Amino acid sequence: MLTEKRHSIILNTVNKQKSAGLTELCELLNTSESTVRRDLSILDEKGLLTKVRGGAISIVQDDSFTSAEPNVEEKAELFMEEKEAIARYAATLIEDGDFVYIDAGTTTEKLIDFIPSKSVTFVTNAFINAKKLAQSGFKVIILEGEVKASTEAIIGSEAIMALMRYNFTKCFMGVNGISIKGGLSTPDKSEASVKATAISRSKEVFILGDHSKFGKITSVKFSELNRCKIITDKVPDKKYLTEASIKEVL
Repeated sequence: MLTEKRHSIILNTVNKQKSAGLTELCELLNTSESTVRRDLSILDEKGLLTKVRGGAISIVQDDSFTSAEPNVEEKAELFMEEKEAIARYAATLIEDGDFVYIDAGTTTEKLIDFIPSKSVTFVTNAFINAKKLAQSGFKVIILEGEVKASTEAIIGSEAIMALMRYNFTKCFMGVNGISIKGGLSTPDKSEASVKATAISRSKEVFILGDHSKFGKITSVKFSELNRCKIITDKVPDKKYLTEASIKEVL
């Protein structure tokens, strides 16, 4: 494939999705990581996108719609330092006696690594979260329901019914899109229903989302911005600071 054609495909993909992982682009272009890394460096130098560890993000910050959703492995490669900073701060908000819901997601999973040893009970809809919490010595309850393979989340009516039994002091939620127009959103209707239910059962709600999630709208809104406190590395557009409670950690 000609270089110009690769660059066009990369830009179209990154701008449509707001971000793209290295593995995703290699598969899309059917080429090597070294070639894609070189292409990303060239496009970054030209100011056409922003190269980050594990992929690239769009420089377009206006609201854009996307129905695409990377799988867990692809998400894990993006914004690793930013996610760690977000998770580290979020962990400081957990206190003795809390009854906490932790959503499935790569940033919410990182949160578990930084939770201090306290008397806390957790509920989660992710197998990996439940395992890590139990290994850390916490009491943990895992929801029952259907497993969504791409995000490794437990979803469905059984999960929602289980959540309705609980009253959480805090919940920590992942997100795909953060938009003034579109609210907090995710591409999957069933996953959105679980998120919305957990939020409705929580006293305090914290959304963990790096800067790439801003200006993005996905298929299903699960909450308004002003219902939650957003924890992010850095807000890409200061207009969000007047619309939501936001904590920047970098």
